[in-house]
Parts: sequence; C-alpha cells; structure tokens
Amino acid sequence: MRKQFCLILPLLAASALARAETVGCVTTAWKLIGANHKVCVEAFSDPKIPGVTCHVSQAKTGGVSGTLGLAQDPSQFSLACRQTGPISVPNGLPQDEEVFSENTSLLFKETRVMRLWDNAHNTLVYLAISRKLIEGAPVNSISTVPVMPWGR
Repeated sequence: MRKQFCLILPLLAASALARAETVGCVTTAWKLIGANHKVCVEAFSDPKIPGVTCHVSQAKTGGVSGTLGLAQDPSQFSLACRQTGPISVPNGLPQDEEVFSENTSLLFKETRVMRLWDNAHNTLVYLAISRKLIEGAPVNSISTVPVMPWGR
C-alpha cells in the first residue's frame, strides 16, 4: 500500500499544475533538415484562481536534434497574465506556488511559472523562471494581475 501511495503522489502533484494549449508558433529561422527554429505561444489558466489566463512565449530549437526531442531550447521566454473573468482568491492561498512547468530539454532544464500573492497590494504576481542559470542568475519574466471587480 505504501509503495502504491509513493507512485500516486507525484501524479497527483503534477495534475495540480496547469495544462497549456498551444496558441500558435512563428518560424524564426528556416532549417534545411528537420524542424525550423520557432517561437511558440502557449496559454494556460491558473488552476486555483479562475479568471486568470497566462500566455508564455518560448523559443523552440529546430533542426534534427529539435525534431528528435534532443535539443536544448534556449532560456528565452516572455510571460503575460491577465484577468479574463471574475477572480476569487481562496482562503489559505499559499504565499507562493508553482502553477505551470514545461521541460525545455531532455534533462535538467525547465521553464516554471510561480504564483505569488502580494496581500498589501491585492495583486497576484506570476513569475516565470528557468531552472538553468545563465551567468549566475536564472532568466525570468514577471506579470501582475490586480484583483478587481469584474463587470457590473
């Protein structure tokens, strides 16, 4: 029983993260063999805060290694989050929590989006980071969503 619980726990944790939908991709460099280099935009909703949608753009490496899934995508991304409906912040919302994660290489590299709660300003803060350090600091991007009334 304990062994089964240990196997199920990571699946439950992963299911709590948002699932992204691809909005579209734009080719940035043509490759003779394999897929082209491109920038893709994905959308996801915050799994615990209805009414918030985020868009992440990320560079995707093409070529033969990119086609086979062996390439390491560059740590280049942008994040924009907006209120797209009524927002209700649940009681007991953690101060910070991972809401989205996507692998950007076969091993040890991912783009992660964390949600932070700024209680003093009644604002949700979304921070995208890369696990790979570039010259001593992770690449990052930030977007804020003030919690305000929706409609009339």
